[in-house]
Amino acid sequence: MRAGIAEKRLRGTFSAILVFLFLFFPCSSPSVQNAAKKYDQSAGPVLYVNQRIVKGIHLIYNRRFNSAEDLFGKMILDSPQDPCGHFYLTMITWARLAAGFWTEEMMDEFKRRIDRAIVVAQARMDGGGANSYDFFYLGGALGFKGRFELMKGNWFSSFLLASDAIKALKTCREMAPSNKDVLLGIGTFDYYTARLSGALKFLTYFLLHRGDRKEGIKKLYDAAAHATYASTEAKSILLHIQFFLEKNFPKALLLTSELSGRYDENPRFKLLEGVCFIQMDRRQDYERTVEELREKSREASPVTAGIWKRRALYLTATNDLINGNYEKARFILEKILADQDPVNDPAMIAWPLIKIGMSYDLAGKRDQAVDYYHRVFRMKNGSGAQFLAKKLLGKPIKPKNPFIGY
Repeated sequence: MRAGIAEKRLRGTFSAILVFLFLFFPCSSPSVQNAAKKYDQSAGPVLYVNQRIVKGIHLIYNRRFNSAEDLFGKMILDSPQDPCGHFYLTMITWARLAAGFWTEEMMDEFKRRIDRAIVVAQARMDGGGANSYDFFYLGGALGFKGRFELMKGNWFSSFLLASDAIKALKTCREMAPSNKDVLLGIGTFDYYTARLSGALKFLTYFLLHRGDRKEGIKKLYDAAAHATYASTEAKSILLHIQFFLEKNFPKALLLTSELSGRYDENPRFKLLEGVCFIQMDRRQDYERTVEELREKSREASPVTAGIWKRRALYLTATNDLINGNYEKARFILEKILADQDPVNDPAMIAWPLIKIGMSYDLAGKRDQAVDYYHRVFRMKNGSGAQFLAKKLLGKPIKPKNPFIGY
């Protein structure tokens, strides 16, 4: 009986970790800085590859997924044995999942692509000619496959993959000590393994890597400031650490304001900027952010106009939830659901339902809340909200929980 309870708690903790890792880390942007070793006698290829990757990363963060597919697909055609293009192609699929396109087809595509990235990277290891960036992409691919296994509840295999990922990342760092991009992966592992406790803490000993929360944050800030290609992803991870885990809203605001300015076609960062203002009681700035979202809607194409309009409403409903206006929040969330677009904006179906469930939980109406969580959990496309729904079915959300702002 006690063993069963322990296992249930263990899986519950993993479920909480999974919610955070999937929802908030849509894509990773490792470096190919050391690919330059292949082109010591020619600066042209190095410059060309770097420019393509930088452009591709920008396309992913701006949610221009089809253009990113074309770019990295061309890279694979040019260099099919290079793990770089395969890795980033996988990250496009991951970004689509995180943007709400959570379908069986997309899940299958992610698994095919991540397995291919691992096979190509491993082939470079087996051939004996691998350099640091090959180990970097192998570590990144193994880490993402670990998340995938965690999503399926295979927590032990996810730990094994994490162990192999850390080994690859450390090898990369040993080969290229000045490579700041590798700090993205190592810093992330540092932070999250440090937050584990109990049986999970014991299992991390098998990773041969001891977590350190402060050191993890330090490494991530170093990557954010100095990494060649991982800078944006490091900032994205830090944003969600500072907001949802550290609850340091001023630091989160600095990060999300920078990201929303750089990736102005992605409404996610502007939305979180508004939530930071709410948490900091900066009402005028919050209202200005709502108006900026509405203005983006007025300027956008018919398809994307709805995306921005729904985010303005979603931010308004979030403000009402945080400030205890639960009935008003439900009214606004129902307006979003009345204007849903499952083809182009599926996230704004599942997530408003989650927020309605939260509104009932916060009002002490658990039965109604559970009904909405079950609705999300049964959806064919839960847009990633199904993981949070499962967590909330086990334990109701409480006031001042930062996840109300997600």
